[in-house]
Amino acid sequence: MATPNGLARIDTNGGATKKKHENGICHDDSSAPVRAQNIDELHSMQRKRSAPTTPIKQADGAAVSPFAAAISEEGRRTQQLQSISASLASLTRETGPKVVRGDPARKGEATVKVAPVAAAPAPKPHHHHHHHVAPTISVSDSSLKFTHVLYNLSPAELYEQAIKYEKGSFITDSGALATLSGAKTGRSPRDKRIVKDEAAAKELWWGKGSPNIEMDEHTFLTNRERAVDYLNSLDKVFVNDQFLNWDPENRIKVRIISARAYHSLFMHNMCIRPTEEELEEFGTPDFTIYNAGKFPCNRYTHYMTSSTSVDINLGRREMVILGTQYAGEMKKGLFGVMHYLMPKRRILSLHSGCNMGRDGDVALFFGLSGTGKTTLSTDHNRLLIGDDEHCWSDNGVSNIEGGCYAKCIDLSREKEPDIWNAIKFGTVLENVVFDEHTREVDYTDKSVTENTRAAYPIEYIPNAKIPCVGPHPKNVILLACDAFGVLPPVSKLNLAQTMYHFISGYTALVAGTEDGIKEPQATFSACFGAAFIMLHPTKYAAMLAEKMQTYGATGWLVNTGWSGGRYGVGNRIKLAYTRKIIDAIHSGELLTANYQKTEVFGLEIPTAIEGVPSEILDPTNTWTDKAAYKETLLKLAGLFGKNFEVFANYKIGDDSTLTEEILAAGPKV
Repeated sequence: MATPNGLARIDTNGGATKKKHENGICHDDSSAPVRAQNIDELHSMQRKRSAPTTPIKQADGAAVSPFAAAISEEGRRTQQLQSISASLASLTRETGPKVVRGDPARKGEATVKVAPVAAAPAPKPHHHHHHHVAPTISVSDSSLKFTHVLYNLSPAELYEQAIKYEKGSFITDSGALATLSGAKTGRSPRDKRIVKDEAAAKELWWGKGSPNIEMDEHTFLTNRERAVDYLNSLDKVFVNDQFLNWDPENRIKVRIISARAYHSLFMHNMCIRPTEEELEEFGTPDFTIYNAGKFPCNRYTHYMTSSTSVDINLGRREMVILGTQYAGEMKKGLFGVMHYLMPKRRILSLHSGCNMGRDGDVALFFGLSGTGKTTLSTDHNRLLIGDDEHCWSDNGVSNIEGGCYAKCIDLSREKEPDIWNAIKFGTVLENVVFDEHTREVDYTDKSVTENTRAAYPIEYIPNAKIPCVGPHPKNVILLACDAFGVLPPVSKLNLAQTMYHFISGYTALVAGTEDGIKEPQATFSACFGAAFIMLHPTKYAAMLAEKMQTYGATGWLVNTGWSGGRYGVGNRIKLAYTRKIIDAIHSGELLTANYQKTEVFGLEIPTAIEGVPSEILDPTNTWTDKAAYKETLLKLAGLFGKNFEVFANYKIGDDSTLTEEILAAGPKV
């Protein structure tokens, strides 16, 4: 049938379609219209709510009805929010803020609201030189508003928050999220403070050489109040409830409250991610971080030396961050806390890499920046337990973290394929520079900082061992990049020597002098991580020796630096040779090797290693100028001795015998 203009009338009743379908010419791919009445309803249909993963049962074990389960689930969420409200509570007001779960930008979403929860009473400050009037509790503007809680968001949700609300957040061509950390692109160790209460005064390492700078409790509470007030003034805060330590018997529950999606995603990657079941049973955290880094501290507050302050109160189990947005402060702050909490359980906390052979042999790698710790602990023939922070308990070793925090400067696919491939969706890229059109990252560009970083979950590494635990270590490898060129490529250490070199934490980097000449410069960092330890270094060293003796581990000192002369004269020891040395340690070959003793340092060096030229094993063979070798050797020995002076008079317990043994294991000048 034709229309008045002569065109065939369109059949809307399916006749033509049906006919064509029967003839096999085409198929009807139309569908029923959506059931939404408006665009908002359509958008709400796009996302479905996650169902609880833990079955809800009655006391007798029988499953409850769906209606009762829904009520029970709402009760769980209410308890969760009450716990968060208590965390955000001011110490000078009766209650915490009114909190509501969900994004304030999505007003149509179903949310759970809770009334303010009573704040925990503030402990009495341990100070005598301040006299303060107790604040009057009264109604404030913040108590009249709701604070929206974005709780344990997924990486996809955090990407949306960062890109929409945080300037400087972009998706790179690999899928990683590029962010900026603001004015601070590294840690601020001079602005870090520890509350020196009665317990901390007795237990922690204070004074010369210590990284711990004191503050009183009143100043901490002042900064805490400032951080909490800032967070409560925001429309929304990000809350992460996560774990530290893969050993289930000794894990720590941590809560991170922050103002930026970048910080939330960073900690999502770096801490251990709980399952839905574990979240539902999370309860009260063992430690809480208040990250108000976008807001400065008050420089007129006692103990403040800049607009930045990173404060830890071990008694309250809290950390406050003001005036720095650098995410590494959270990671390393918690590491410091673990250096305090774990030894109280007779568990040794370690700044080390850790891997495991297919036969279950575990090795720990210690080393400062530039020693090759990351490169040598990443071995495709071995499983990676972790790259940075570990615990050694009676159960074996365990990674403290759930992710890796890798340096990105000059990163290439050829040199570090595992790190390169880990930079994908979910990874945080800090302070990198990228092409504005293609979003391809230029890892050689230092325009923002040389300290560019990538934070990603450890499961992004193909040979990661999940869960990140292992048996007791067989080998403890101390790495040093000796730019003086006098330490042998490998030495077997006795227990006292292991403690001495562990406490010393030596490497020698190349530094430029005023006249442009580059010379080796010795660097010492106690326990290979002085910035993060809480107790005196000899306490960690004694624990290390005790565990090595109990479980039969062997100590090794490996020089990845120069041979045949200092920097500028000799040559860097080839990485291929160092890998052969590490392989010989793993295989047990070096346990049965023949050894000879060096002068001054008294180190045991093997006479032969398969695949390594024998002449380089003894530094005296590689230096043509023997007098220069002896002079340089004595110079380095003197630097070791001078560095160790700060530890020499410290007693471990009432007996000074162990301290004397450690001192005797050092170089003889």
